[in-house]
Amino acid sequence: MDINTLRGLSTIFVAIAFFGVCWWAFSPKRKKKFDDAANLPFADEEQSQSSARRDDEQDRGE
Repeated sequence: MDINTLRGLSTIFVAIAFFGVCWWAFSPKRKKKFDDAANLPFADEEQSQSSARRDDEQDRGE
């Protein structure tokens, strides 16, 4: 095998891998999972805000 054949095969392999990753990332089956993962930072913020309000109410004796 000469160097040009290896370069051609590696280019084809990388292209197949790239399209495979794109297909995996944009697959409709995974949309809900990725949306849930994208909203995780906001869920933590809501939880910390509600616990902060609860702490304030306890400090005031309500």
